[in-house]
Amino acid sequence: MKTIHLATDHAGYEMKEFIKSELINMGHNAIDHGANEFNEMDDYPDYVTPCAEAVAQDDTSIGIILGGSGQGEAMCANRVHGIYAGVYYGGDLDIVKTFRKHNNANILSLGARFINNKEALFAIKAFLETEFTNEERHTRRLLSF
Repeated sequence: MKTIHLATDHAGYEMKEFIKSELINMGHNAIDHGANEFNEMDDYPDYVTPCAEAVAQDDTSIGIILGGSGQGEAMCANRVHGIYAGVYYGGDLDIVKTFRKHNNANILSLGARFINNKEALFAIKAFLETEFTNEERHTRRLLSF
């Protein structure tokens, strides 16, 4: 099973709590970087940055971050060297598989205002089950950033 780092602000707080419980039930080691309570005045970088740093320090772990759209959270995470965060806010799960397979994404950013808990779990499952191809053309691209 995997070590999975979690982080969110108020917009994804309830979904994060659900996901954390589900991951633990699946046997994963879920490390929660916050938010630890619902607070409309919190700021996602306070939670996402430590989460991304933890993933960057352990290349066997992954991260799941949440926010309203997931976009700002992914942008924040992607500022950490060694982090490749991709956003999912609904629709075809092939996008999750593609950014994992072709871009070696190590953080999944979920748009909690656009998906429900069931959709989030489907995306997480796709993320966990998909491996990076390690093909030269994909590896070459990652060296550029």
